[in-house]
Amino acid sequence: MPYDYDDQNIFAKILRGEIPNDMVMETEHTIAFNDIGPKAPIHVLVLPKGSYVNHDHFHAEATDAEILDFARVTARIIADKGLAPGSGGDGYRVIGNAGIDGLQEVPHYHLHILGGRNLGAMVPSA
Repeated sequence: MPYDYDDQNIFAKILRGEIPNDMVMETEHTIAFNDIGPKAPIHVLVLPKGSYVNHDHFHAEATDAEILDFARVTARIIADKGLAPGSGGDGYRVIGNAGIDGLQEVPHYHLHILGGRNLGAMVPSA
């Protein structure tokens, strides 16, 4: 399945250094930064550096090294922010949006890590 990647999206510009960000972590394959419009006391965006549109695109076409790095960075941020239940945190939510129905705003795969308060119901009832 082809995925059309828009290299002018805001995250692509951040990855190229054209737009500044509030960096949380950077590795060879992954970047993470604080969201500019946080929806919780902790709201970090985690992006692969590759040109992937959404979750299925990333997991279908990324290298094993990219996928592992992305997963480990996500886990490290959760630990570093003290969010993990059982290790002092009260929990967190990880959200990835895809497409129109998923309300994806930027066509570059990314996850939102949210925590620091009770986040309420995940989605409204149908």
